[in-house]
Amino acid sequence: MTDEHDSGIKARGEEALTELAQALAENPLVGGALARALGAGERAGVAQRQAIGALNLASSADVERLEIRLRSFTSRLEAIEDSIDRMGDDIAALKAREAERSDQAPGA
Repeated sequence: MTDEHDSGIKARGEEALTELAQALAENPLVGGALARALGAGERAGVAQRQAIGALNLASSADVERLEIRLRSFTSRLEAIEDSIDRMGDDIAALKAREAERSDQAPGA
């Protein structure tokens, strides 16, 4: 019985909130205030980007792009290091084989 009572109260509360939200959305004063607030937020964002640009500071988007490029560079550098390591191993193996041949050569 308490569950039914609680769900009835919950339903009436949700209905009241829906009606309030609808009334606020339809009110021209509230709609105008929201539009002005959103416009002010956009203007503030533009002003912030301009100020950062004027100070020659990197934006978060610039930093993210730099981070992506740095990760790519790091990955390529690691691949180059791996290739150099393999070439070093190959050269060592060739030197070892050459040393064996010179040790086995007649008259050496």
